[in-house]
Amino acid sequence: MNVPVIGITLDSEDPGGYSNMPWYALRQNYADVVVESGGLPLALPHEPDQVAAYVEKLDGLVVTGGAFDVDPAMFGATTRHDTVVTKDRRTLFEKNVTEAMLAADKPVLGICGGQQLLHVILGGTLIQHIPDEVENALAHEQPNPRTEAGHSVKVVAGTLLHRIVGTETLAVNSAHHQAAKEVSSNITVNAVAEDGVIEGIEDNRYRFCLGVQWHPEYLISEGDRRIIDAFIKASAR
Repeated sequence: MNVPVIGITLDSEDPGGYSNMPWYALRQNYADVVVESGGLPLALPHEPDQVAAYVEKLDGLVVTGGAFDVDPAMFGATTRHDTVVTKDRRTLFEKNVTEAMLAADKPVLGICGGQQLLHVILGGTLIQHIPDEVENALAHEQPNPRTEAGHSVKVVAGTLLHRIVGTETLAVNSAHHQAAKEVSSNITVNAVAEDGVIEGIEDNRYRFCLGVQWHPEYLISEGDRRIIDAFIKASAR
């Protein structure tokens, strides 16, 4: 099997903390799981004008999460919740590179905030703040460590995700205050939390287009490992 080159989007931070200049960041386990499943990770700086060159070299794309939100204007919202924080250059780059990878029918895996961006790209909208829109919501920003489960999700039978994980229920970690809301005709919901919050999506027009609201790179379940393995396998074709 060829060793697929997997682009992983970076986070970006303003000066302070690590450096007195703007800096990029990536949690190590994003790269670790790609290597363990047989891929070659490649970190992607936010260069919107270089998207075509990136896509030419990449076999698959991981759109990562972060402590920020998709601009509500991207999905047609006319109001913006007080909790919303955006990183406009990062989002522009991730949107452009995701759209280009899909146009080339190369595998895309959206994780947490990456799943939310993928949902918007595919025509969906977002809940801007779960506690304000979901009655009796679970603790989607779990207080316990990300290496542990925060809640479980029901996996929808017959979906790509179900074929990958081979189970109807999956324990997941949870670190988000936004979530997928309205679903377009392109989107198939593949996982739902007990409170009704959408936890996973896919688009079957593409050979591998999957988004999960949790963080499978922590490998807290066999299902998480299978998600990464399946993505790398699809990228190696």
